[in-house]
Amino acid sequence: MLLGSVEAGGTKFVCAVGDENYKVIDQETFPSKNPKETLQRTVDFFKRFPELDAIGIAAFGPVEVRLNHPDYGVITKKTPKVAWRGINIVDKIKNEINVPIFLTSDVNGSAYGEYVSAKSHDEDVESVVYYTVGTGVGAGIVIDGHFIGALGLQEMGHVKVKRHPADLAFKGICPHHGDCLEGLASGPTFDARLGKNGKEVPITDPTWDIMAYYLAQAAVQTTLTVRPNKIVFGGGVMSPEFLNMIREHFADELNGYVDVLPLEEYITMPEIENNGSATLGDFSLAKKVVKVGEGHAFAIDR
Repeated sequence: MLLGSVEAGGTKFVCAVGDENYKVIDQETFPSKNPKETLQRTVDFFKRFPELDAIGIAAFGPVEVRLNHPDYGVITKKTPKVAWRGINIVDKIKNEINVPIFLTSDVNGSAYGEYVSAKSHDEDVESVVYYTVGTGVGAGIVIDGHFIGALGLQEMGHVKVKRHPADLAFKGICPHHGDCLEGLASGPTFDARLGKNGKEVPITDPTWDIMAYYLAQAAVQTTLTVRPNKIVFGGGVMSPEFLNMIREHFADELNGYVDVLPLEEYITMPEIENNGSATLGDFSLAKKVVKVGEGHAFAIDR
């Protein structure tokens, strides 16, 4: 069995082919330039594997993932990537590589990869929540091998959080909600607050602690609603030091109200190195649709 993966990011596409054990056989990375060129390179990559059985796509967005929706596969008009608005990323691939496709969001793909990885060494793992913190903030939830939702993808980066006392003057950068989680804790908020990239800001700067305070609240909300086995924080903003700040605020905010695993096990960075979570997730989701045909972001085998 040959499985395909498309990690369709706003900056780059990572295309891969793997076997039924999810071992990467070949992989190619290229920039997300204009849609026509990028999707043609994607098709050309998979044409090298005529025995391909299925493809999993984890795409930036917002992307329409409902199979019964007329815009299924379309990058919606709300995407900040103007050139990609209205582009159907499934049609181009499907028209030239006629195999079943599973489409989901980029963060859902990573969430599924982390779920598969955790399940591989602990069969008792039933649920994983994955937050990505970078240009924006997004999250995916996997419960018993399924995504959740009915009308669309989760937008957990846009929940409201309690303001940090030292951050009350900052209005937030989300164009829709101002001071939602993404508006207060995504990477670009460093530029908005300090006038420089987060990579230039030492971990001792109080801005890091302020952002950890917000992300910890998100982890508390997730704990009290989903009660997952683990919460994973990934994305370009994350580091072990920053993660420890989140754990400390989480412990303060939760205040022992419900039982969780030791925080070193419960709130973690990705198990899969080099941003490989989405590729593993895509492979696994592609394997699912080999048996049932097309699949979408929620559940295909219930």
